[in-house]
This record gives sequence, structure tokens and C-alpha cells, in this order.
Amino acid sequence: MNTLAVVIDRPEHLSLTHLRLPVMEDEDVVVEVEWSGISTGTERLIWTGTMPMFPGMGYPLVPGYEAVGRVMAVGPASSNWVGQRVFVPGARCFGEVKGLFGGSASRLVVPGAKVVPVDEKLGEQSVLLALAATAYHSVAGGGQGPSHTPPDLIVGHGVLGRLLARMNVAAGINDFTVWETNPARADGATGYTVTHPDDDKRRDYKAIYDVSGDSALLDSLIGRLAFGGEVVLAGFYAKPLSLNFAPAFMREARIRVAAEWKRPDMLAVNALLHAGRLSLDGLLTHSEPAENAGAAYAQAFGDAGCLKMVLDWRHHA
Repeated sequence: MNTLAVVIDRPEHLSLTHLRLPVMEDEDVVVEVEWSGISTGTERLIWTGTMPMFPGMGYPLVPGYEAVGRVMAVGPASSNWVGQRVFVPGARCFGEVKGLFGGSASRLVVPGAKVVPVDEKLGEQSVLLALAATAYHSVAGGGQGPSHTPPDLIVGHGVLGRLLARMNVAAGINDFTVWETNPARADGATGYTVTHPDDDKRRDYKAIYDVSGDSALLDSLIGRLAFGGEVVLAGFYAKPLSLNFAPAFMREARIRVAAEWKRPDMLAVNALLHAGRLSLDGLLTHSEPAENAGAAYAQAFGDAGCLKMVLDWRHHA
């Protein structure tokens, strides 16, 4: 089998390339991709060449960790079934072309245990499940222990910030603040308000969740904490983070890194969506056919009004 994949050959150079897929093993499934999302965090870093060296990093590579499609074939040891719609958080099935994270392709061969069944009614919104699970994980910790203090300040009103805010609202938490410096991203709040940090004078936040990815913010965020408060680094940071010790010392500040989601986070988010307690409406703002991938990536990274760009693989060339 072949697949048509987005391949970043080198920084700021993208192509659509036909690649050979491996033979399916007993526990694998073959997924015909319908949609994939473009990440303005990690994929932007891959595009600009500033992505830290993670396992699987290097060029050429297939990016993407937000693929949704239908199972078209299953191995004899897989528990999935043909026709099932699933979320695929990436793949490494491209031979010498690296997969980081390997989801932006028309067809994928992945272990069946890696895919997650999704509700049919979500349609293309299913590409947001990874970000929703990431938001949930930052608070719930993937079921690995007690839940953390939910945010009373969220820094950044992109998709991840909006999902965190919506989870607060779903939990009945209404006394929280969202910061956003870009006027193009200040709208779209339901059940909460968005403000510019310059207009906020509070310095007693218990839990600040930063989803901006701005490595220069740490000192200013620590300055907004109450004694014993916590800064949660829930974005992705390409540059080193540093802090002035004295302000952190005086507040006995805690700093926590929220890593990638785990399967319990994804299952919990699916349950919230199924129960109608969480909505993904209004978060997908742009869509392009897969053959327009070059223009889609440019807009995703260059247009502040583009919250989430989706590639449509259903009628790929």
C-alpha cells in the first residue's frame, strides 16, 4: 500500500509525497484518514526548525498528531473493526521518512491499541480530541493520582486555552480569568471573560495555567501568584525557561510541567462530550483540501484569526 503524506523535507519546505506503507502486522489496523489538524505549537516548531530533539525528530518527516479516519482493514489480533471511526495520535509507518508525529497522511498503518474510537456525530471536530485530552490531563493528571487545583488564571486564548476554560465552566467553576494579548483571539468566550494582562491587577492567583508557549513569561506569572501558588506549564516551549529566585522564594511558588495526555484523559474527554458537558463548537475555523497543504500550513502559522486549520483528506488527489 501507498499513502499520500505531508512531508517537511527541511525547515520551511513542505511537499505532498507518495510513500510506501509497511505490511500490516497481526495487531495493526489500516486507517483511511478523513481529516487531520495542524498544530500551531509543535508543528510550527518543526516548520521553523526550532523543535527540540525528541525521539523521531529529524528531516524529512511526516508531522501531525491529530488524525481522524475509518478503519479499512484489521489484523487478526486487533480488537477494532472495519468501518469504525477512530482518532489516531500519529504513526511511524513511513520507512526512512521519520514520523513526528506522523498523522498527516491519507492512509496510516498503526497498532490497534493506539487508536481511540470516536463518536460519529463529532465529525471533523474529532481532530480536537488530542488538545482536549491535553487540557484535561493538565488538571486531572491522566488518572495517575489526585486531581490538581483547576486554573483561576489561564494564559492564552487559543484552542488549548479555550478548552481549559470550557472545562472549568463544565465543572461549575466560574471565578477565573483568561488572558489574551492579541485582539484577534479575545472573542469566542462563553461563560467567562477574556482580558488583557495589563488590565488585570490581581496578584493572588492560586493556579496559573500557561498555554501560551512563551518561555519569557515565567517571572511575570510568578509575580501574580498567591503564597504557595502554582504555575502550570501546559504549553510547549522551544527556548529554555529561567526565573528570578527571590520572588519565587517569597511566594514559595510551585512550578509543574503538564506533559502529553494519556489514554484515561482521552476516555474522560469522550465521556464529557457524549454527556454534552463539553462542546468543541467554534474551535475549527479553517479547512483546506489536503492538496492545498502548503497554503494551509502558511495560513495556520501566519493568521492569528486561524484558531485551528484542518486538512480534508477525503478527496485527495
